[in-house]
Amino acid sequence: MDAEQAAVRQRKPVIGVTSSQEDGAVNSTECTLRAGGLPLIVPLGGEMHDIVQYAELIDGLLLTGGADVDPFYYGEEPHRGLGRITPERDRLEIRLTQECLRLKKPIFAICRGIQVLNIAAGGSLYQDIERQCEGIQHRQQAPATYLAHTVDVKAGSLLHRIAGEEQFRVNTFHHQAVNKPAAGFTVAATAKDGIIEAIESDSHPFVLGVQWHPETSAAVDEISRKLFEAFIQACKK
Repeated sequence: MDAEQAAVRQRKPVIGVTSSQEDGAVNSTECTLRAGGLPLIVPLGGEMHDIVQYAELIDGLLLTGGADVDPFYYGEEPHRGLGRITPERDRLEIRLTQECLRLKKPIFAICRGIQVLNIAAGGSLYQDIERQCEGIQHRQQAPATYLAHTVDVKAGSLLHRIAGEEQFRVNTFHHQAVNKPAAGFTVAATAKDGIIEAIESDSHPFVLGVQWHPETSAAVDEISRKLFEAFIQACKK
């Protein structure tokens, strides 16, 4: 094998990581590197032709956590429990996600990311589950690495195949959640109170959104690591 062939074989998939000022984005790039990907932070701003070029450039998209999503994008007025929104980020991420779905690029969506993914594909959210739903605690008062509650996983789903378990524990830091899943998506996991914890596409090889934060628990949790590894493997194909 010559040097050129070796370089091609060793090329890491380029992973577009959405921009955030929060620690989650930093942890996501670290997890991407450890799993064998090459993270590329996608900056805010840009016109539609720039977003299209980013989608064409990257091998996969990692949607990170962050602020609430503007309910305008799923046809609702702001609920009194809606938190801070970031309009420029909403605009970029929804359009970029739609373009990556069109191109059938792998997508791994975390916390806010699952919400962006669902909205981009035509679904809706609970704007504030603490006011709109009853159930367990979804904003844990514990370290980020602590796995605070159980999720039940749909047998045979992509998530099930990755995790190898039909039930496991996750951390939790959210007050919004998927309400109506987008057409063409399956609910892959729920919490004990029925809150949707994971969705996945029925028609893409790897499009998975999780409501928890595997990037903060990957150092101590095998399933969290497996999620990043499976995503990077999908981006290599």
